[in-house]
Amino acid sequence: MKTIAIIGGGVTGVTTAYALAKRGFAVTLLERHRYAAMETSYANGGQLSVSNAEVWNHRSTIAKALQWMLRSDAPLLLHAHPTWHKLSWLTEFIGAMPQYHDNTIALARMAVAAREHLFQWADDEGIQFDLKRQGILHIHRDREEFEHALAVSKLLERGGVPRRAVTPDEMRAIEPALQGQYYGGHYTESDSSGDIHKFTNGLAQAAQRLGAQLRFNQEVVQLSASGGGVSVTVLQGDSADTTDYDAVVICAGAASRELAAQVGDDVNVYPVKGYSVTLQLDDAASQAAAPQVSLVDDTVKLVSSRLGDNRLRVAGTAEFHGFNRDIRADRIAPLTEWVQQNFPSVSTRSITPWAGLRPMMPDLMPRVGPGKAPGVFYNTGHGHLGWTLCAATADMVAASIAAARDSVLQRTTGPLKLA
Repeated sequence: MKTIAIIGGGVTGVTTAYALAKRGFAVTLLERHRYAAMETSYANGGQLSVSNAEVWNHRSTIAKALQWMLRSDAPLLLHAHPTWHKLSWLTEFIGAMPQYHDNTIALARMAVAAREHLFQWADDEGIQFDLKRQGILHIHRDREEFEHALAVSKLLERGGVPRRAVTPDEMRAIEPALQGQYYGGHYTESDSSGDIHKFTNGLAQAAQRLGAQLRFNQEVVQLSASGGGVSVTVLQGDSADTTDYDAVVICAGAASRELAAQVGDDVNVYPVKGYSVTLQLDDAASQAAAPQVSLVDDTVKLVSSRLGDNRLRVAGTAEFHGFNRDIRADRIAPLTEWVQQNFPSVSTRSITPWAGLRPMMPDLMPRVGPGKAPGVFYNTGHGHLGWTLCAATADMVAASIAAARDSVLQRTTGPLKLA
């Protein structure tokens, strides 16, 4: 097993390409856009947030979703229009609620491992991506919210993530720009933030230097797996081209479900739309008034990250509306208003809105490893933690492919005999 096709040029595809290229595989990455990281890895919240490893399969999530269904600006918006995909996903989501504690702990452990890989890769390759290692501060506006976070902190601790409760005074000492009244907060000093688009493109260039081929404008339309490998058909303009590989890794985000079905696997990824705005901090007053520490406002489910001196990214919301990519004004408005309310001296004159589809599994655990057919592997379904987890899952799937290759070599050549 030597030639590997990777479908998808977002952060999971690129980290997978890099991890495999480092192991000596002949890697070809196929991306339908002209560049890497042009969809969900383009303008997310910017957080490398181990402290956000809590899965969503909790009764409070269901209660809030029902409460918010009639609000167009709701942090979590579930469109009532039924589809089989949505209904099957929600059924599995509810079915995974008993695994809430175990899955949260497992995600935390995975995120801790990912952080070490990611920082090492960035250092090795000299990637500059506006990294701020100043922690993440969760802010809570009432006692109920704070006490839920206390319970989450106990799970995170079991996963190897130290997170401490802080008073309002301590919160303002951590982030002096913070205004308003809060019940309390939680601070994870080991968390960080940065620009996912810059990181992904920097690592893509590093993968190329290691020999990986990055092919853009390549829309994969058909997969066929057999005992001899995997055939991948891509559409280029009006013509289709099929190439055979020893193996394929599906890192196609929300498109992974359809591709998986072609090779006999059920990967029930649902596209959960999130929004962001990037504010240009063009004046000295805005630069001074904008937060430096990355924030999570648990009441409205928004995050913010400072990207260099002159940008502030605010992101959040979860919208269940299929593959709809529309950037809606009523969904963007709460992000800008959050800045105006909490950081009134920051100018909101120049903003860039964005929307992306998070590829989310019903239990919020990414699908990583082999499929049913020989030569088919997955690294997809990371939900709201794609950047946070990708370095670990890329290393996991690369190790799985290397183990499969070694197993084939062992069967072919037999055991090594020492004289």
